[in-house]
Amino acid sequence: MKTPEKQRENVTWLVTEFVLVGFSNLPDLRTILFTLFFLTYLVTLSGNATIITIIYVDQTLHTPMYRFLAVLSLSETCYTLVTIPNMLAHLLMESQAISIAGCRAQMFFFLGLGCSHCFLLTLMGYDRYVAICCPLRYSVIMRPPVCLCLGALVFCSGFSVALIETSMIFSSPFCGSDRVEHFFCDIAPVLKLSCAESAGKALAIFFLSFLVVLVSFFLILLSYAFIVAAIVRIPSAAGRHKAFSTCVAHLTVVIVHFGCASIIYLRPESGGNPDQDRLVAVFYTVVTPLLNPVVYTLRNKEVRVALRKTLRRSCWVFK
Repeated sequence: MKTPEKQRENVTWLVTEFVLVGFSNLPDLRTILFTLFFLTYLVTLSGNATIITIIYVDQTLHTPMYRFLAVLSLSETCYTLVTIPNMLAHLLMESQAISIAGCRAQMFFFLGLGCSHCFLLTLMGYDRYVAICCPLRYSVIMRPPVCLCLGALVFCSGFSVALIETSMIFSSPFCGSDRVEHFFCDIAPVLKLSCAESAGKALAIFFLSFLVVLVSFFLILLSYAFIVAAIVRIPSAAGRHKAFSTCVAHLTVVIVHFGCASIIYLRPESGGNPDQDRLVAVFYTVVTPLLNPVVYTLRNKEVRVALRKTLRRSCWVFK
């Protein structure tokens, strides 16, 4: 007769794939949700592609600030590719199975890009600090090789954190239920299915996520503390307005991004509610990527001017 431990081992190996529950509890709204999310996704892809194209084409935007913006737009595009197509497919089917390897890969890229966004927004805040507080040394401090190294460091750091967290979650086999109460493989719903005791892992992941969000946000606040101190010393109102206007779009994106990250990842595991998690996840996987190109296009004068120039040039070519 098999011991309970042996039986548990046997059950473990039966879970070779997960089933993403997604929006299966809303069967009557699937068509509406699919249409809404699909149209939003198209607008997001178009907006990010427009920003990348404008920055590439317009020579006046070949500065560190706009190069970082182009990288952010490209990163946002990859970020949406990790989750939204999968979610759209789920809305068209009764259920959607995903292998454990596929789930692991999805979580790794999702976390890697998410952490990289935190670090990239921090880098963009530092760029604004140097531009406003050290304008005479800006071209020396933020020269292309330095920007390239800083950009590489951002993504290496983000994916290193993702590798640590993903390895911790998938270091133990999964048993019991194979239903992931989400529309993609996120930390909390997958960790709940682990055979091993997950409290220690949840605490370690919480601490690591807390460090990523807190350190990034603290450095951004520090940058803006120096920026505000420099702006209030500018004698003319027009000069103060011009200096602050270059930071408004970045601040808006920072508040939205870190707000969503804090709601989901900086709280005790027991406080999670699957329906609330899905609602917030829709916001930061569908709505937030849409806000970035909209905010940077509407709130940034240089991008608006470059967009009008590009459109006029395109209309002239096709005449």
